[in-house]
Amino acid sequence: MEKEKIFLSEYAAREYRKLLRCARESAVPVDVNQLHTALMLAGRACRRAHQQINEPLLVQSLQVAQIVVGEVGLGSAPACAALMYKFVENQTLNIDDIRGYLGEKIARQTLELAKLSTTSNYTHEQAEAYRKMLFGLTHDIRVILVKLADRLYTLRNLENEEPATQNRLSYEAFDIYAPIAHQLGLYQIKTELEDLALKYTHPEMYNYIVKKLQETAPARNRYIKDFIAPIKTELDRLQLRYTIKSRTKSIFSIYNKMRKQNIDFNEVYDLFAIRIILDTEARNEQSECWKVFSLVTNLYPSNPERMRDWITVPKSTGYESLHATVQGPEHKWVEVQIRTTRMDEIAEKGMAAHWKYKGRGTNSDFDEWLNKIRDILEKGQFGSVGEDSDLELTQYAKEIFVFTPKGQLKVLPKGATALDFAYEIHTDVGNSCIGAKVNGKSVPIRYELHNGDQVEIITSKTQKPKADWLDFVITPKAKSKIKLALKEEVIQQAEIGKEIFKRRLRNWKIIYSDLLVSRLLKHYKLKNAIDFYALIANEKINLNEVKSIITSPEKEETGGPDKIENFPIEKIVSGYTGTSEEVLEIDEKLLNNVDYKLAKCCSPIFGDEIFAFVTINDGIKIHRVTCPNAPDMLNRYSYRVLKARWVGEDSSTNFQTAIKISGSNEIGILSKISDVIAKDLHVRMRSINIDTQENQFVGIIKLFVRDVKYLDMLIHKLLKIKGVYSATRVDGI
Repeated sequence: MEKEKIFLSEYAAREYRKLLRCARESAVPVDVNQLHTALMLAGRACRRAHQQINEPLLVQSLQVAQIVVGEVGLGSAPACAALMYKFVENQTLNIDDIRGYLGEKIARQTLELAKLSTTSNYTHEQAEAYRKMLFGLTHDIRVILVKLADRLYTLRNLENEEPATQNRLSYEAFDIYAPIAHQLGLYQIKTELEDLALKYTHPEMYNYIVKKLQETAPARNRYIKDFIAPIKTELDRLQLRYTIKSRTKSIFSIYNKMRKQNIDFNEVYDLFAIRIILDTEARNEQSECWKVFSLVTNLYPSNPERMRDWITVPKSTGYESLHATVQGPEHKWVEVQIRTTRMDEIAEKGMAAHWKYKGRGTNSDFDEWLNKIRDILEKGQFGSVGEDSDLELTQYAKEIFVFTPKGQLKVLPKGATALDFAYEIHTDVGNSCIGAKVNGKSVPIRYELHNGDQVEIITSKTQKPKADWLDFVITPKAKSKIKLALKEEVIQQAEIGKEIFKRRLRNWKIIYSDLLVSRLLKHYKLKNAIDFYALIANEKINLNEVKSIITSPEKEETGGPDKIENFPIEKIVSGYTGTSEEVLEIDEKLLNNVDYKLAKCCSPIFGDEIFAFVTINDGIKIHRVTCPNAPDMLNRYSYRVLKARWVGEDSSTNFQTAIKISGSNEIGILSKISDVIAKDLHVRMRSINIDTQENQFVGIIKLFVRDVKYLDMLIHKLLKIKGVYSATRVDGI
C-alpha cells in the first residue's frame, strides 16, 4: 500500500525526524512503517479539529514517543500508542480506525492509555491504591511504561502551568510514578521525576541545593582529581581499559538526607560517588571487577559494612555493580562503584539495554525483557503479571477500581455490584439505594461494575433493605449491613408483636412468663422469641390457635421437664470462632454513626470484651460483658442481645473512661498523678475530682485513652506512685 502523504509544520516534522533517529539507534526493533501510519492517523485528527488546538498536541505526542523509544527502550507498538492516544482522548481519532490500520494490539494499548489519562484525581493517602489501579486498568505492561514516559515529558514542561497544577502533578510524580520507575529499574527516569517534582513543590530548597552544588563544584572537582589519581596509576599499570566518572548525588536525595537527618548542605558528606567503568569481554567481567575492587580497597581503607555485591547476585531489575565505601584524603568517605560498560548501560537505561549486547534485538528478545519486568512485579509490591505471551496483567483480576462522581477511588472485589459500591460509600446510602448511574447510564442495583467505572448512587427515602439483596452482593461489609438492617426490621416487628401478644394474654386472664413463651417456641419449632413475636405482628400466627395451645394440658416428655440453663454473659464472646458475617463488628471510626453507641453504664473502650443490645428507641448499644446490667438484659431480653467484637488490631480513636484513685494526702501527690497522666503517657484528662478526709484522699479522674491496654498501663503507672494505695477502673462515667 502506498504511503499517504503527511503535511506537518516545520516544528512537527523536526520532532518526527528525531523520533526516526531514536528508532534507528534503538536496541529494540522499531517498525518505521507503523510509526508512519500512526503519524498519518494523528495528522488526520489534526485536520478534523482546529489546527491551532491539535498541532501542539501532535508535537507533544511526538516528543513523548521519543522518550518511549529513546529513553525507556520500547518498540514501535507503544510508540504508536503514545502518538495517538491524546487524539482518542479528545475524540478526534476513532479507535476503530486505529484497529483497522494497525491491528487490535496497538488499538488496545492506545485505548488504555486514553483511559488512564482521565483517572488522575487522587489524594496522597490513596497513592498505593492508584499505583495498583494503573496495573488494574491495563492489560499490557507496556502501557504503564508509556505512561511513565508521558509523565516525564509533562514534568519537563511544567514551567508555564499554574502553580496549583505544578503542585498536583509533582506530588503525583512523588507518590505514584517515581516508585513505579524505581520498581522497574528505570533509575534515571526515577531520579529525574523526583528532581523535577522537588523543583515545583519546594522551589526554595531546590534552588538552594542547586546553588550550593554549583558553588562547591570547584573544590569537589579538585578532591575527585586527587582521589582518583592513584587509582588511575594502578589501573594503567594493570593495562585495563577503563573510564572513571564522578556522579553527583541527585538534588532530591540531598534534600531527603538534609530533611531526615536535620542537617545543612555542608554536613552532607556523600555528595558524590566515583564510578569505574571497565571495557572488557563478557567472560572476564566478574574477575576484572573484583580485581579493581581489591585495588581500590588496598589504596584506601574500606568500610566492610557498606560493601555491596550485585555482580554475583544481580538485583531483580538487572542492576549489576560492586560498591565499596572507602576513606579518602581528609578522612572523607567516598563510595566507589565498579562495573563494566554493559552493566553501566543497564543501570542507566534499564533492561532494554540488555538487547544491545545480543546483536540487533529481535521481537523474542524484547518479549524476554518484558518477561523480566513481569518477574520484578511478581517479587515487588505491585504483585504479579499474567503468564500469557501478551503479558496480560492478572494481579488485580480479583479487584476492580471504580470512582465516585467526584473522582474518589474505591477498590472493590471483582464481581462487585452497584449495591456493594453504595454500602462502600455509607451504610445509609446502601440501605436506601434504588439504582445507580454508571458512566452516565442508569443501571439496576444488581449491575456488576467494571474497572474504571464512574458510579453515582440513586437513593430513595422509602427504600428498605430486602432479604434477596443477600443473593447478589459480594462484599462482607454489604452483607453484614444488610443482615443487621433486616434484623433491626424484625426486632421492630417483634416489639409490636410482643405488645399484641401481651395484650391478648391480659384479655385471656393468663399471666405472661418465659416458660409460657418457651412452650410456644417448642410448639412452632422456632429458635427464639423474636421470630415468634415477628410472626404475630405479620399475622403469620393465629392468636386463637395460640390460646388453645396455652390452655390445653401440656404433655409430659420422657426426658422430664425442660431445664432452663443460667447462661453466663461471658459466653456471648468467649471461645467464639465464627465468621465476621455472624457477629456485629464494631468499627471505632464510625462510633458517631447512628448504627451503634457506647453504653454509658459501663463505658466500653477498644479491646474490651463486648456484646450489643438492641434498644427500642436508641439504636444499638455496646456493653462490656462485665457490665452490671448484663445479667438482667440477658434474662429479660435475650432475643435482643447480639454477639459483637471490635474491628482491627489497634485504635486511632480516643475513648472516654474513668479511674477511681485513693492514697495518702501528701504534699505534691496530685502533681505527681497529673505528671504521670499528662506528661509521661500524654493522656488527655477531661476532669479530676478529689475528696480529702484527714490524711487520705479519694478521687475520680475522667480521661481519654486509645484502648484497654493503654488504660491498664496507665493504672500500673499510677500504682507505682509513692502514696497511691489503689487505682481501679470505674464502670459508669
